[in-house]
Amino acid sequence: MVKALITGITGQDGSYLADLLLAKGYQVSGMVRRSSTETYERIDHIRGQLDLVQADLLDPSSLVKILRDVMPDEIYNLAAQSFVPTSWSQPVLTGEFTGLGVVRMLEAVREVCPQVRFYQASSSEMFGKVRAVPQDELTPFHPRSPYAVAKTYGHYITVNYRESYELFAASGILFNHESPRRGREFVTRKITDGVARIKLGLATELRLGTLDAQRDWGFAGDYVKAMWAMLQLDEPQDFVIATGRTHSVREFLEIAFGHVKLHWQDYVVQDPRFMRPAEVDQLVGNADKAKQVLGWEPEVSFDHLVRMMVDADLDLLRGVAG
Repeated sequence: MVKALITGITGQDGSYLADLLLAKGYQVSGMVRRSSTETYERIDHIRGQLDLVQADLLDPSSLVKILRDVMPDEIYNLAAQSFVPTSWSQPVLTGEFTGLGVVRMLEAVREVCPQVRFYQASSSEMFGKVRAVPQDELTPFHPRSPYAVAKTYGHYITVNYRESYELFAASGILFNHESPRRGREFVTRKITDGVARIKLGLATELRLGTLDAQRDWGFAGDYVKAMWAMLQLDEPQDFVIATGRTHSVREFLEIAFGHVKLHWQDYVVQDPRFMRPAEVDQLVGNADKAKQVLGWEPEVSFDHLVRMMVDADLDLLRGVAG
């Protein structure tokens, strides 16, 4: 039985990846931080099939211990402070988790299990002020937030350890990917939660920042399949994972509100509090390499994704409204 360790298992991607690996017959361990409150709702349905172990990306000795206890064949490093607006108010913490946390994990790998296959969750936010459209594996980075800067460090340190120590270390440069399990602080889930609340009479308006920002949005359940495929290759490589299509926040609003027969213009208020200090205007990925090498393609369309998220939030909130 193949053993996998997922950091960030309680997050959106971690939960979908755990579903996928369990379905493939893996023994799955998840790294969780000690907390006075448990936030395991995304993995409640598989909790009994997982081995949850406490460790922290800020504590190198805990990482060494978890690797010695689990001795995984594959590691998926998904843990991070991943909310871009928070990275502006907590830039040092974001750097510690999202940047230096990667090198702490790689050092633990070198010490305990250098033969392991390691996946690093990189981000399209690293492209930032884009130099080319669309972006692929060779497009230069120009990060535009503390989160993106930290992710860029994590990406390059993974490349460096692969080249310096011959580790099997691969990075997936994933463009925006959403799902009903997305945190409500992210704009996509904020919109679908807001639409459901307005439709059910629980709210009267939805406050957002810029509506013109464009993103390449896909379904998280599709993207974790690419993560797994990267670690099945003979040699480690980096891949852009994206749909290749871009949509604006305004388009997202049109589909989400239209799905419940409402007009977004009647409810959406633009609020300067939600504007970024440095906005990333257009991110769109070229995933041709992933298609050719991994045989990976996205399956869930943008329209389907938005409707899926609205329906899930309506189901969640109907009990509240009732």
